[in-house]
Amino acid sequence: MKAVCLISGGMDSSTLAYLAKSKGYDILALHANYSQRTEKKERACAKKIAGLLGAQVFTEIDLRYFAQFGASSLTDRTIAVDRFDPARAHVPNTYVPFRNANLLAIATSFAEANEADAIFIGVQALDYSGYPDCRPAFIDAFRRVIELGTKESSHIELFTPFIHMTKTDILRVGKDLHVPYEHTWSCYQNEDKACGTCGSCHFRREAFRTLGMKDPIPYEVE
Repeated sequence: MKAVCLISGGMDSSTLAYLAKSKGYDILALHANYSQRTEKKERACAKKIAGLLGAQVFTEIDLRYFAQFGASSLTDRTIAVDRFDPARAHVPNTYVPFRNANLLAIATSFAEANEADAIFIGVQALDYSGYPDCRPAFIDAFRRVIELGTKESSHIELFTPFIHMTKTDILRVGKDLHVPYEHTWSCYQNEDKACGTCGSCHFRREAFRTLGMKDPIPYEVE
């Protein structure tokens, strides 16, 4: 069995790739560069995780047009990255418009071209984001898109096992799978020391604290 795993270099996608491997899939690693602030760090982490998993291939795709589109603090350096705010009622400015649809479309092309059986993406709907392209309804709709838009001989399943999990739940899975979190990166802002204040840093740190584990990456703010 072969699975396309979207590996960003973060803890969710890395855990997901280890989970796919544990289920017997050979990994076809797919990584996107879209001019995000931490592009170099994410790429290095994704390559490391793919190597440790013995991925059949590590394929990078260039989605730098997201920087041309803007409207996200991840791709527009003139927009400050939102700090975590539990009272926020709106989608944080780290949302990249319709990014997951772009990623899944490319992953589907990659999977069909390589006769893969599955696509794994680490979206989750419970923590921090409120991103519309992480919702279960969106994933269900994209499953239908895959069914309608690929050859009859292609049978590609889209797996999102973390969609109803919290970051703590995901870390618990990763702990059992011995995921090397020292080779992952979650910060939206920095590449040397994680900021500790963005939403992604907040939920990562809370997960490690909840499980009584030490987060192996460095932070500016303790």
